[in-house]
Amino acid sequence: MSNATKRAVRTVIQGVVMFAVALPAIVDASGVPDSLPWVAGALAVAGGLARVMALPAVERLLDRIGLGLVDDKETTAP
Repeated sequence: MSNATKRAVRTVIQGVVMFAVALPAIVDASGVPDSLPWVAGALAVAGGLARVMALPAVERLLDRIGLGLVDDKETTAP
């Protein structure tokens, strides 16, 4: 997998996490009651996902599946 592809996949994952973090504000701004079961479930999942993505183990997992940080693995010639 090329570095560009790895970066694109990591960006999509980060976008999902960003949406998960922003979901409570989105729900609040939309005026949907927080007490609805699907809204409460979505907020719980979003909070859990944001917390899990902050763990160092997630970076190690991304390394194992080939999506680890690639900045020092390949250098380009000047």
